[in-house]
Amino acid sequence: MPLSYVLVLAALLFSIGVYGVLARQHAVLVLLSIELMLNAVNINLIAFSAWLQDTGVPGQVFALFIIAVAAAEVGVGLALVILIYRNRRNVDVEGLSLMKW
Repeated sequence: MPLSYVLVLAALLFSIGVYGVLARQHAVLVLLSIELMLNAVNINLIAFSAWLQDTGVPGQVFALFIIAVAAAEVGVGLALVILIYRNRRNVDVEGLSLMKW
């Protein structure tokens, strides 16, 4: 499979993630869109690591690091969403002003 196919797939996933972050109002959907963007980056790292086989495995190591960071981000993000829902009974991103000074 050519590298360009994988890069186009990753670009489409990243674009869908950016659209989801910018257009969605529900906090859980924004977190899902961020996960899509991180997975697109992982696809790029693995594709370039496979394409440049003689340089070792740094792309795969970075991909595992991103997966670990994404798991932590989901845990913290969902905890914040649950806390906001308990206090406000709404998780609309547009209506949140809890983090403002």
